Amino acid sequence: MKIVMLARNAELYSHRRLVEAAEERGHEIRVVNTLRCYMNIASRRPEIYYNGEKLKKPDAVIPRIGASVTFYGTAVLRQFEMMGVYPLNESVAIGRSRDKLRSMQLLARDGVGLPVTTFAHDPKQTGEVLEIAGGAPLVIKLLEGTQGLGVVLADTDRSAKSVIEAFRATNTNILVQEFIKEAGGTDIRAIVIGGRVVAAMKRTGAEGEFRSNLHRGGSAELIKLSPEERSTAVRAAKSMGLNVCGVDMLRANHGAVVMEVNSSPGLEGVEKATGLDIAGKIIAFIEKNAKPGATKTKGKG
Repeated sequence: MKIVMLARNAELYSHRRLVEAAEERGHEIRVVNTLRCYMNIASRRPEIYYNGEKLKKPDAVIPRIGASVTFYGTAVLRQFEMMGVYPLNESVAIGRSRDKLRSMQLLARDGVGLPVTTFAHDPKQTGEVLEIAGGAPLVIKLLEGTQGLGVVLADTDRSAKSVIEAFRATNTNILVQEFIKEAGGTDIRAIVIGGRVVAAMKRTGAEGEFRSNLHRGGSAELIKLSPEERSTAVRAAKSMGLNVCGVDMLRANHGAVVMEVNSSPGLEGVEKATGLDIAGKIIAFIEKNAKPGATKTKGKG
């Protein structure tokens, strides 16, 4: 099988592992820098060029599109989809998961557990927003933030109001969420592949840090999920339409709540914490499901 991986940095652990897993199983895989692709959007003859050459149509494409290039990356992925190439995750599903507001609305629609989340445009409504979210402490998130960046913990209503008003003054869109104190600075990442949880780890933030992201100095360990947590992770992946994703959850007093669904989860932390070959499981999923024209949306918006 011929596979293309859209990734800007071929040396990242996750990308190296996917290449190793594909080659170990006898596949030909090529890492292509997403931003160096360009497209011929011709009627009935969609083509993709890379570094001056026309790319031969592969059997499957693995999108590892960075958050900062989501718009262009999903455009390139749509072009592959219109060519009938099987995508590990579809462009529409990636777009849903990258839009924090849209993803929360879809999860809420499907009855997936969430922290109380509010969103408003008018800064005059700050007081009402704080009241709906249950008052301080509160978590304030930039819609475009990733890896824990753009996330602020406000300890008092006064500080929350100041942060919200500061963001609104720069026309920055934010979400305001209740702070799940009982989680104790830890969260759960469940890796879902093909509608099944294949691995899970507990991430604990560095001392004095409420964010548990490994990029921010957090640590990870193997964890056993409850049936409810497994169900929550699978339903969250289904809501986004993602075949492969990382679902980040907190253990709240009223059950598991989803914080985010990541369409390009890092593999290093979870493989080292669990000892499992997640990259191999991803390639095995592609082997089983990659068929010409199997994209549900076929590049449609």
